[in-house]
Amino acid sequence: MKMDKNSTLLMIGDSVTDCGRGRPVGQNGTLGDGYVSLVDALLQAVYPDYAFRVLNTGVSGNTVLDLESRWEQDVFAHTPDWVSIMIGINDVWRQFDNPTEPHIHVYLEEYEQTLRKLVEQTLPKVKGIVLMTPYYMCTTPEDPMRATMDVYGAVVKRIAEEHGASFVDTQAAFDHISQYIYPASLSHGWDHVHPNTKGHMVLARAFLQGIGYDWSRSPIQS
Repeated sequence: MKMDKNSTLLMIGDSVTDCGRGRPVGQNGTLGDGYVSLVDALLQAVYPDYAFRVLNTGVSGNTVLDLESRWEQDVFAHTPDWVSIMIGINDVWRQFDNPTEPHIHVYLEEYEQTLRKLVEQTLPKVKGIVLMTPYYMCTTPEDPMRATMDVYGAVVKRIAEEHGASFVDTQAAFDHISQYIYPASLSHGWDHVHPNTKGHMVLARAFLQGIGYDWSRSPIQS
């Protein structure tokens, strides 16, 4: 396990992270009904002695530029020990569902510059960062949106490698399970983006593997 005991983990992103989480942050401990709540539940069930605290500051519709604008308030103000970032789906999606509105598009160069800046600003203030790729639940690499998402995912991997951050390839996780389950059936409303419960569990499992979670650990300490 990469995280120390008594660590605060803050998870930030777009609607996939948000999932109806409580506002203000931490209100009644509400983490939403997505992968963040599953991560928290699995941490508490298997590592109860570690006393982890999980916070969710995802906001639906966000791009990396939106994260930058609220970073001080929604990350630094909570003084987390670990920060998990999953962003990029809307940065890509808006280029396809709103192709005539370039003012809301976040193209690759700006995406990379902004994400790298956030990582570099945050690293000195935390014990660790987890970078999760954006994804598209489609196993056809030639699909234009899937192909573009892969390019943005490669940026995330490069930044993680450059800065020693933990890397979670969510696209690879979905691709693996999609060998057996039609990928769109893992999404809410079959939109290939917003996960249903099974899809969120795929994300939670990938994240936990990325931080060295021991699935066989006994919560009862001898």
